[in-house]
Amino acid sequence: MILKFITKSLMSIQAATLAVGMLSFANVHAQESRIAFVSTERIFREAVPAKAAQTKLEAEFAKREKDIADMAARLKAQSDKLDKDAAVLSESERVKRQRDLSDIDKEFQRKQREFREDLNQRRNEELSVVLERTNKVIRQIAEAEKYDIVFQEAVYASKRIDITDKVLKELAK
Repeated sequence: MILKFITKSLMSIQAATLAVGMLSFANVHAQESRIAFVSTERIFREAVPAKAAQTKLEAEFAKREKDIADMAARLKAQSDKLDKDAAVLSESERVKRQRDLSDIDKEFQRKQREFREDLNQRRNEELSVVLERTNKVIRQIAEAEKYDIVFQEAVYASKRIDITDKVLKELAK
């Protein structure tokens, strides 16, 4: 009985020693890990390729945006004219103008929706190219500086581990 108690006690002590050893190893290993953070939002806002993509999109969609703005102005002018003339128009003429105005409004909304969808699709295409290039640069920096992990999204990241400036500098080359 005493032998059984001593054996169990020794096993407990060994297990505790092993656990303490494993925790010590884990702490030493964790201290050796290198962690970094990159702000994707800053990359999309400040990187040379992101700015070039934005300029390209603005040029690509400028004419359509102007056409939609012109259509909106015509729609407003016709609406104002109908409101102004409504009191002196015959019922059939007023209904006809309202129907015409409604048709123009539907066309305007359709063109506006298509514009937004096309712009969003092209923006996503351009940003995916920027993100792909950014990820390549991040991998190169991580391998060169021996980082174990690089986060691109975080609730909080210390400036000590933020390598966004390095990535922006490499993207500018």
